[in-house]
Order: sequence, then C-alpha cells, then structure tokens
Amino acid sequence: MNFVSLLENIPDKMDNLKILTVQSDISWENKKENLSHFFSLIDKKAINTDIIIFPEMFSTGFSMNINLAEPMNGETVKWLKQVSKEKDTLIITSLIIKENRNFFNRLIVVFPDGNIAYYDKRHLFTLIGEQKYYSKGKKQLVIERKGWRIMPLICYDLRFPVWSRNTMKYDLLIFVANWPERRRKAWQSLLIARAIENVSYVAGVNRIGYDNNNVKYAGDTVVLNYAGDKISQTKPYEEKVELITLDYQDMVRFRTKFKFLDDADVFHIRKT
Repeated sequence: MNFVSLLENIPDKMDNLKILTVQSDISWENKKENLSHFFSLIDKKAINTDIIIFPEMFSTGFSMNINLAEPMNGETVKWLKQVSKEKDTLIITSLIIKENRNFFNRLIVVFPDGNIAYYDKRHLFTLIGEQKYYSKGKKQLVIERKGWRIMPLICYDLRFPVWSRNTMKYDLLIFVANWPERRRKAWQSLLIARAIENVSYVAGVNRIGYDNNNVKYAGDTVVLNYAGDKISQTKPYEEKVELITLDYQDMVRFRTKFKFLDDADVFHIRKT
C-alpha cells in the first residue's frame, strides 16, 4: 500500500492537534531545579493541550555524566507521569536512562493513563564523544494521539534524513534538542527540509541559555507545516511557551493534491 492510498481510509473529520512547545534555559545537572522550573512554565498553560514538548535532556542539560542516569521507574519519569496525568496531556522529552549495564539518551513519551513509550537516540553526537557514554538506539518509534501518527526523534537525528523518512506514514515529526547557536543555520534549514520532503508537520523544540561547557543556545524552537512554512511565533533567545494548533484536513488536502511521497524511492534501513 502506498502512502497516499491511506488517505482513502481516514475519517471525514479528524480532530486538530494542539501542541505546547516549551523553550527554556536548563539548569546544569540540577534535576530538582529543572523539574520545578518546567512545571512552573506549563502549569497555567497546559489547558486543553494534546502534547507538551520539552527540550532534550530537560532535567540535566546535555551532560555526559552517566552518574545522573535513572532507571525507568526513577524520579524524573515518575514526575513526568504525575504531570501528564494532572494535565491530561501527553509529554515528550528526553533524559539519561540506565538499563541493565547500558546508558541511553532516551526519549520518553508519557501518556495521561500512565503508559510509556520510548525511543533511544540513534545518532549519537560524536563531535563531543556522546557515543563513549551512551548506547545508540536501533528502533524507530511512531505513536498515536487523537488519530494522528507521530514520530519523535532527538537532536542530531535531524542531520540524517533516511532515519526520519516518512515510510511509517506519520503526520507529525518532532525533534527535541540541545542544538547550539553556532550551528543554528543547520537547525533552521534542516527542519524545513524534513517538513518539505516528508510532507508532514514538523516541530523542533530547543533550549536557550548557556550550558556548563559555555555552549550558547538560541532556541529557534519552531513548528512548520507540511509545505515547510513556519506556523509558530517563538522568538530566539527568549523563554517561551507556545500553543500551536495543527489542522489535519489542511494537510490531507495538500497531500492529496501533491502526491510527492508516491514517487519516493523504496529502501530498507539496516539497523545495526
């Protein structure tokens, strides 16, 4: 079955999706401070929201300190489950997880009913040696929310279009990140490219401020539509929580008129 033929089976009316993007500084390796701060940011704004998106490693900053790792039943996951239930919304972010003898930069998806899905970062950032501390993931993840199919990925994954190619029939591609200011042109350009080539909404949520290595972050959090057009208003360098509504029928009409994915190459990924 090709991609566009799936459009024949969707309901006449699909609910729109409301996503809350959270662009903030992150206190270096201070979990208590970060959990408190991020809750204060969303407490009054997570109303009738379907998904909340925090940056990568939101509770610690982009740290290689594996002593900060938690098990899947650790304090941060418990906090995410509590907030998800309280606000009746799905939450997506990443944190440092220890499983058996391995450590992961793990994207966590927490559902209001307490269920959890996760994705381990596939492309580890070798420029600073992330692969020396964390094991890479081998499986992609697609989740559903209100009938929408969503693929969440982490930061450096953005540079590798094969891994995010829309072969899994998703409607929204999400990147949580700690992407430095010095390479913000790549961040901005590649997010647009991913939206255009996959005919999908794309949300890129990044941090601001400085980390403990004096790396500066501009944020540049953005939500793009299926044509690569910006539909959010988040400004760089500013702490901002923004609610954006995604229109499913607009995307369906565009995909029906422009059947670009029908002409995509067929390939298989060797997940070694």
